[in-house]
Amino acid sequence: MYKIKTLNKISTPGLDLLESFGCTTGDDIEKPDALLVRSAKLHDMQFDPETVCISRAGAGVNNIPIERCTEEGIVVFNTPGANAEAVKELAICALLLASRDVIGGVEWVRGLNEDGVAAKVEKGKSAFVGPELMGKTLGVIGLGAVGAKIANVALSLGMTVYGYDPYLSVDAAWMLSSNVIPAQDLDTIYRSCDYLTLHVPYLDSTHHMLNADAFAKMKQGVRIINLARAELVNDNAMLEALENGSVSRYVTDFPNDMTAHAPGVVPLPHLGASTPESEEKCALMAARDLNDYLKNGNINHSVNLPNVSLERMGVARLCVIHRNVPRMINGFLDLIGEQNINVEHMINKPRGEYAYTIIDTGTKLDREIIDKISQMKEVLRVRVI
Repeated sequence: MYKIKTLNKISTPGLDLLESFGCTTGDDIEKPDALLVRSAKLHDMQFDPETVCISRAGAGVNNIPIERCTEEGIVVFNTPGANAEAVKELAICALLLASRDVIGGVEWVRGLNEDGVAAKVEKGKSAFVGPELMGKTLGVIGLGAVGAKIANVALSLGMTVYGYDPYLSVDAAWMLSSNVIPAQDLDTIYRSCDYLTLHVPYLDSTHHMLNADAFAKMKQGVRIINLARAELVNDNAMLEALENGSVSRYVTDFPNDMTAHAPGVVPLPHLGASTPESEEKCALMAARDLNDYLKNGNINHSVNLPNVSLERMGVARLCVIHRNVPRMINGFLDLIGEQNINVEHMINKPRGEYAYTIIDTGTKLDREIIDKISQMKEVLRVRVI
């Protein structure tokens, strides 16, 4: 029924689920109804007029031109929380790697000749000593699905935990232990914590949020973990902080030419969500959200439009993406009413400058009504299901 073009390798269970819904999937599909991606960069891609939605099987959507998609009436989904367990476990590993020079020790041992290794290890192990986590203070910046899990685990490791998130959702708050100390600002995190871990999206407001000014406010010798986004950290400032001892260790999942071989950096090869379980959960969530939108017009886990879900009633469902301006709904209802068509059910929700309306009608909508709504100045996309 619906055609979904895949632009990366997608976990098989997700594709199988789409096939069970009656969808066709593949990387060679023309005029797709939807795109399913992981890391493929879409900023230079021209979208087919038939494409109504894009799902990212993962959390970050920096590879997708969100504003352009919205203006073209394309819903963009992601899969928040599906990779949370994988990132949480890597964060625990990163905390340990930030404390104990495990990797340096392993490399040193492997470099020893085969004669007298045990004695050499006992003599040289002091070069790799590092502090315990218990009793130290961790600052978690961003308390979403991942950050909340890490905060809770750190408490069980005997750490004092500060959390900072000015946009903390109700769902995330329920997940968070009451023993996590709420920080009112980043400065509180900086001056209080021995360890910092970042779990915020990359936005204009978070670009290089860890910079020279931020490092100057931190405890001397702080240890920093970045499993979120490369652009959150100013690499030049980080290398300078490592060199002068302001930062003791930097564990990053986003190595580059500057950081890969720098002293004090533990470079990980973007392992955050790289588990079979995480890839499967992301693919399954993406598949369900795509199917629900294509078949029912329901929006769940969108990054650019409001989440709207409505049980189906009536014969036809009108779905309209439009600008959030006055009298739009009245205009839709007037056109429907002029044809003596009954409205069985409806919902409208805004998100910033945009809004989404679903109207279920008692009879089919003729082409004239659909065309008139499509031609309304502030309407971006109309679908009838």
